[in-house]
Amino acid sequence: MPPEHFQPYDFRPVTQKDLPMIAGWLRQPHAAQWWDDADKEIADIREHIDSVSVEPLIVELDGMPIAYLQSYDPHLEDDHPYADQPFGTLGIDLMIGPPELVGIGHGSAIVRQFVEELFEEGVPRVIIDPDPANIRAIRAYEKAGFRAVDRRHSIYGDVVLMAIDAEEGDAEDVDAQEGE
Repeated sequence: MPPEHFQPYDFRPVTQKDLPMIAGWLRQPHAAQWWDDADKEIADIREHIDSVSVEPLIVELDGMPIAYLQSYDPHLEDDHPYADQPFGTLGIDLMIGPPELVGIGHGSAIVRQFVEELFEEGVPRVIIDPDPANIRAIRAYEKAGFRAVDRRHSIYGDVVLMAIDAEEGDAEDVDAQEGE
């Protein structure tokens, strides 16, 4: 069944108990190709559990964990390579866990739903930075509404910086609320 027919995804905070599951996902070939060493990633995620700059999340479908997603504020980290983005911008990273769920539309559906929730909270722009060789991810993010805005080489390697902005009407609503 295509993801458009699935119930909405649930996003919950990562707990210590999730780390072995995430480590298993990171060791799968479809994830290991694009993410750092699983032990290094798990150490970073463990630190992010109590972080103010990064929010690590488990994506669930019908109560079953199916993906890891993190959002981050590039303005809360010293010398972050994306700190040139407009204030309020959040970045996200996504990894589908079980290999059998890769390539059937979950990536774009998860990102689309999460971005809509961020826009409802008043976030003006969301960015994501896939490796230029990760064509599957780039297509999924384009399907979710992202567009390439830059090609960069940073501490995260060679990336295509992609962005999606809140619709003009959404931004005007936020501006109106702030003026009240």
